Amino acid sequence: MNKLKKAIIVLEDGSSYEGLLFGSEGETAGEVVFNTSMTGYQEILTDPSYAGQIVMMTYPLIGNYGVNEEDFESRKPFLKGFIVKEASNIYSNWRADGSLDDFLKSHKIVGIQDIDTRALTRRIRDIGAMRAVISTESLDVSELIKKAKESPLLEGLDLVKTVTIDEEYQKRIEGQMHEIVAIDYGMKRNILEMLVATGFNVTVLPADATAKEILSKKPDGVFLSNGPGDPKAVTYAIETIKELLGKVPIFGICLGHQLLSRALGVDTYKLKFGHHGANHPVKNVKTGKVEITAQNHGFAIEPKTIPDTVKVTHLNLNDETIEGIVCKEKSAFSVQYHPEASPGPHDSEYLFSEFREAIESFGGADA
Repeated sequence: MNKLKKAIIVLEDGSSYEGLLFGSEGETAGEVVFNTSMTGYQEILTDPSYAGQIVMMTYPLIGNYGVNEEDFESRKPFLKGFIVKEASNIYSNWRADGSLDDFLKSHKIVGIQDIDTRALTRRIRDIGAMRAVISTESLDVSELIKKAKESPLLEGLDLVKTVTIDEEYQKRIEGQMHEIVAIDYGMKRNILEMLVATGFNVTVLPADATAKEILSKKPDGVFLSNGPGDPKAVTYAIETIKELLGKVPIFGICLGHQLLSRALGVDTYKLKFGHHGANHPVKNVKTGKVEITAQNHGFAIEPKTIPDTVKVTHLNLNDETIEGIVCKEKSAFSVQYHPEASPGPHDSEYLFSEFREAIESFGGADA
């Protein structure tokens, strides 16, 4: 095996971790977040919700089953960098068509391995999410601290426009009962598959689609997808959702949940280090059942700003943040997590059926 080149990650607080090159050579900056999933690294790498971020896996060995074209969740990875404790030198899986290292190189994603990921995870948990630089070009800590501090903050940043589609497209099966529009704020492919499997024909529109354009499709319902960045910055989407409320049933997830909440008058705020992983316990307030959920978000909704017309439906059992809401008078509901579970458990698949039921019982009330 060839000797690997040195690499370093330096955080804006001055802490640094020296390791070895993994993936593409170069230098990259972004906010560091940790993901607690044990598997599913390819789905994580291709989740557009990670745009602007450097993702660290807490599971110590990554890459042992390679990558394949079928498991991409978007057209390409949008994250800024990748951190692992140990990148597997070999991969073994009958579906694999390449190594994780080659995948990162082909998409020019800078990575680092052989660092103490437990120490870095604890630092982020204690201090909060921070900007950082991964570099194979320079090991000068003071220079890289400056670059980290000069990199963009996620707060106030509209990253949706960097990941959404340029043109609409459709996913249809002959005989499906309902026509819906899905707004792509950074939508994962398996979400589309789940919607179709639930019985919907789906027209996918770009994030900047207007209410007039959406309603011109005569949809039975509107789905608001996941996506990256600060919901406050995506003002055009919030205004569009306001115009749609009451005219058509709405179901939102992740960023779509935050955008719907803001359209309903609820404020949002940035979490200390976010929720990223496939093992987050969420309580369904109505049933009392606990779902294990897949999550990827750095923002949440502010409980003190929720109006009387909006009811909380789900709570996070780790930190009691709000994970779901419903506004019955507008036939709109949303959850903060990823019910399509790629990767992750399938406890929350029932939400797609609840969306179908909401459509079938909708009375067409005026806004």
